[in-house]
Amino acid sequence: MSLAPRTPVLVGYGQVNQHTEDPSVEPVDLMVAAARSAAESRVLESVDAVRVVNLLSWRYRDPGLLLAQHLGAGNAKTQYTGIGGNVPQTLVNQACLDIQQARADVVLIAGAETWRTRSRLRAVGVRPDWTRQDESVPAAPGGDGGVPMAGPAEIRIGLDRPAYVYPLFEQAVRIAHGETTDRHRRRVGELWSQFSAVAATNPHAWTRKVFAAEDIWREGPGNRMISWPYTKLMNSNNMVDQGAVLILVAAEKAIQLQIPTERWVFPYAGTDAHDTYAIGERAEFYRSPAIRIAGERALELAEVGIGEIEHVDVYSCFPSAVQIAARELGLKVGDPRRPLTVTGGLTFAGGPWNNYVTHSIATMAERLVRQPGSTGLITANGGYLTKHSFGVYGTQPPDGEFRWEDVQPAVDREPTRAAPAEWSGMGTVESWTTPVDREGRAEKAFLAVRTPEDARVLAVITASEAEATLHDEIAGAAVDVHSDGTASLK
Repeated sequence: MSLAPRTPVLVGYGQVNQHTEDPSVEPVDLMVAAARSAAESRVLESVDAVRVVNLLSWRYRDPGLLLAQHLGAGNAKTQYTGIGGNVPQTLVNQACLDIQQARADVVLIAGAETWRTRSRLRAVGVRPDWTRQDESVPAAPGGDGGVPMAGPAEIRIGLDRPAYVYPLFEQAVRIAHGETTDRHRRRVGELWSQFSAVAATNPHAWTRKVFAAEDIWREGPGNRMISWPYTKLMNSNNMVDQGAVLILVAAEKAIQLQIPTERWVFPYAGTDAHDTYAIGERAEFYRSPAIRIAGERALELAEVGIGEIEHVDVYSCFPSAVQIAARELGLKVGDPRRPLTVTGGLTFAGGPWNNYVTHSIATMAERLVRQPGSTGLITANGGYLTKHSFGVYGTQPPDGEFRWEDVQPAVDREPTRAAPAEWSGMGTVESWTTPVDREGRAEKAFLAVRTPEDARVLAVITASEAEATLHDEIAGAAVDVHSDGTASLK
């Protein structure tokens, strides 16, 4: 194998699940276990950079320092990240550049969540006795990065979580396709059933069971409606204890460490970009210029067409995210020959907050080494279909160096929409979603409203008027938006 010495190579990819309840196991323990399943001790001890994906289960001042100490890599430089599901692929992109430019030799990327255990302990009023780093430990650089998930327009009406925003996008997808609610829900159920079938064959998936499409889209015992039209089984499952680790090295270092070449996976290219941070300013809720532009450019940099990609993992927190990305990338939804996931997605494989893509890259690497000569595409999404990162991988040695580009300038030239935070007057319903309580009653309805000037305003219908939005087709209906952000259908 003839390679430039500084070629970045993915040589380690480990994953762990903790299904048994063990309150003594904390996030750093899962990262240690994943690291030890990813590589031998001699590789772990040679790590000179540890980069940890933002954790929600527990707060460490420098989780990378703890991890490095456990692994015997005491001299490693550490980094922590901001929030976002895009982060793991962004870290891979940066690690490849650092290796290529001799800023690092062995980079370990890690993440873990013990959210299931922490939630159950919190429910009985127990705070676990997990590691606490006092202020004598400097906070790792990078942890203060990130972008607010909600702006003034969203905050004033309480549109403040993914479980509300993504079904709002889902309705926009349905309306744009001209589908009835019933037909669309059935189609989405079929897509998610295919994802569950992939998870059933993935040894690292949290839930290894095939769900029938009707059991996904139709609400029932154990699958209540969360926010119309999404049932529980259409939501990301964050009630997991999972960890994953990736190890990237320079080719010359991989040879020195005697890492078998049959485990080598080459990152060919990557890109990063973001759509407008304010969701109201998106030109359309069923499109993503950042996905289209960044995805196309990643493939161009890797010199491969979308039709040549054998394995794909599209970020799958909610069905709308998959459908929008597939449309922008030119991928067929529901193709049995090329499912849009290698893991089973965040509902079934597990959705450990910011760290899912560390798992998807690890699973992709396993797929690729089982099929030498194949290529894979990873998409990563943070926020509300906001921040995007892409990676193209393969087992064949690259013809040139790893290539990366920030395509934000091209995305910024795309059309956007005026979205005043405060507005009153008559408009028409563009999209909506209706959160429901555990008894199936409408709690409220969030609306995206088009004004006579074709701007977009976000509004909310209170519980007393929201019940009809669970049953009626209100797309294009007249709506009176009040100055306080509430609205009434006419």
